[in-house]
Amino acid sequence: QVQLVESGGGLVQPGGSLRLSCAASGRIFSISAMGWYRQAPGKQRDLVARISSNSSTNSADSVKGRFTISRDNAKNTVYLQMNSLKPEDTAVYYCNAYITVVEDAGILRGRIYWGQGTQVTVSS
Repeated sequence: QVQLVESGGGLVQPGGSLRLSCAASGRIFSISAMGWYRQAPGKQRDLVARISSNSSTNSADSVKGRFTISRDNAKNTVYLQMNSLKPEDTAVYYCNAYITVVEDAGILRGRIYWGQGTQVTVSS
């Protein structure tokens, strides 16, 4: 019923920038917190940044000052602007969101949804 579709990943040189987008679609009633996580090969999936419904944010120490999370509630979309990229930022980036959907008979049900992931590679 709900899909999160990410875009914007790719190959970039150290010091470069990328902007990731993640759009939610479906029978959405409301979206609460949204976030970005990343997982490098052989490592666990870690939080990069998250943003609440009122746009308060928090981020991992490793990306503070370089990455900025934002959202457009009218478009059900969350963004991650990544600047001054480093090789250690290389990972698959996943978005997630707590979404309340409208089921049959008007029942509201909320849970966390994940996107399919987008690869970010920082290399010269």
